[in-house]
Amino acid sequence: MVFKRRDKLPLIKWVQQSVWPRGGWSRAVRYMKLRLNRLPGTPDSIARGVFAGVFTAFSPFFGLHFVVAALVAKVVRGNVLAALLATFAGNPLTYVPIAIISLQTGHAILGSEFDSHNQRSVVGKFYDAGHDLIYNITALFSSGTPNWESVLRFGQEVFYPYLVGGLIPGVLAGLVAYFVSLPMITAYQKRRRGRLKSKFEELRRKAGALASKNKSR
Repeated sequence: MVFKRRDKLPLIKWVQQSVWPRGGWSRAVRYMKLRLNRLPGTPDSIARGVFAGVFTAFSPFFGLHFVVAALVAKVVRGNVLAALLATFAGNPLTYVPIAIISLQTGHAILGSEFDSHNQRSVVGKFYDAGHDLIYNITALFSSGTPNWESVLRFGQEVFYPYLVGGLIPGVLAGLVAYFVSLPMITAYQKRRRGRLKSKFEELRRKAGALASKNKSR
């Protein structure tokens, strides 16, 4: 499996490493770069997958980024594994600026405005919507009365503007990632083919030398 660990991390460790990976973010970035370079496929298909993953990081479908990235990769004919790896662009260090850019862009496009001074904060609206959603699900199996007010408010004031506003910066960031990764992956694959060819030629030379030695005996 590409992403599966042999030993499962405890929840606290998993949260800790999500915020600060073991070895730091620079090591994590180098690791992801190495994995991308070693993926099977053409440089263009891998770079298209990178575009799909980075684009997905600007979507509000938290918890479903792998699914969305795979679907987008299929649409743009990109490498699905590259798309899944590239969703790494959305992480605890980038989610805040991505959310701010997407929300501000979305409200500007829609002609709406989100006033955090007079309204519940974005984080608060996430909490309210999640609380109401859980309550409404449990209400289906109890005598409780469902209340969708916070969920609808979240969809109108946060999710929809985020969805619309994430399209433009997502495409731009994805294109930058595509054009940066394409020559990098191309160069890596050429070097790798060169090394494999050199090793193959060396094996042939050794085999020929051994055959000549056996003949002379």
